[in-house]
Amino acid sequence: MLKLVIGLVLWIAAHVFKRVAPGVRRDLASAIGEKPSRGIISVILLGSVVLMFIGFRQAGFIAVYTPLPDMGYVNNILMLAAIFLAGIGPAGGRLSARMRHPMLASVIVWAFAHLLVNGDLASILLFGGLGGWAVLQILLINGHEGPWERPKPGNALQDWKLALTTLFIFVVIAGIHWLFNHNPFLGTYP
Repeated sequence: MLKLVIGLVLWIAAHVFKRVAPGVRRDLASAIGEKPSRGIISVILLGSVVLMFIGFRQAGFIAVYTPLPDMGYVNNILMLAAIFLAGIGPAGGRLSARMRHPMLASVIVWAFAHLLVNGDLASILLFGGLGGWAVLQILLINGHEGPWERPKPGNALQDWKLALTTLFIFVVIAGIHWLFNHNPFLGTYP
């Protein structure tokens, strides 16, 4: 469980560093260069993901609450929404001009979806921690950057392509869950 917590702390710290301590971030970039400073942050983020994954997989099951029956179906619908939201910005379609933080909203939906079907302590730490981080990021970005200047809407065809890509990615993610002996299509999980 300690690896999971350290991974979460590193993830959150590396992401909020730029907004909470902008002077320190600028000083680091001035001292060693912009690319090396970004490289250090990238290594910290990669290490945090590895620690979260290992820590989550090694954590013992400590039940905190019992998920409601059939929440797996709700989880899958929310996961489709989360995947779609994550692609809105990169897709550059019409929807990209409607949401300021689609990727962070995606993390919030992803975290909530997983908390619906996982009631153990490790899941609460991982999904709750990352969902809380996404909310914090939105607040920090909005506070530091001020009002949002909407980009020019892109082509609606890009949004339709994103919908098809979402289905493909959902199938891939479901397959990865199966590799770890977890069937994501059960309505209720043991």
